[in-house]
Amino acid sequence: MAKKPQIAPHYAQIVKDNEPKRPLAANCLKAFAVGGGLCVLSQALREIFLFRGMSANEATAVYLVILIGLTALVTGLGFYDKWAQWAGAGLGVPITGFANSMTSAAMEHRSEGFVLGVGCNAFKLAGAVIVFGSVSAFFFALIKWMLGVL
Repeated sequence: MAKKPQIAPHYAQIVKDNEPKRPLAANCLKAFAVGGGLCVLSQALREIFLFRGMSANEATAVYLVILIGLTALVTGLGFYDKWAQWAGAGLGVPITGFANSMTSAAMEHRSEGFVLGVGCNAFKLAGAVIVFGSVSAFFFALIKWMLGVL
């Protein structure tokens, strides 16, 4: 078995000394503010739709579609990556991060055509998420059923 090359201790110290310092507190604050802001926006949209007479399920579906559409739009216009660079994990809340991942994959392969390029490559990521989500949902429902909770 081949040995991993060892980095000279003095070289590792030089790298550590010259590595840019990350403003951890500021990054956490930005991520919290942006992620929290997205959650407040989502809740506000949901409340508006509920106030307008939609059921809870309809309101949730509509605001999720709006968030996915807006994320796809700003990804396509090239803003999402710049905002994500600044906001860090704050834009990685599941629905916007997932929409960005799918839109980015589709845009990257659009030159290969709609079916083989956009269709196939957009669902490389989504396929795994859907499969694992469906399988885990099945097993959790099975466990709940076996315990008599359902």
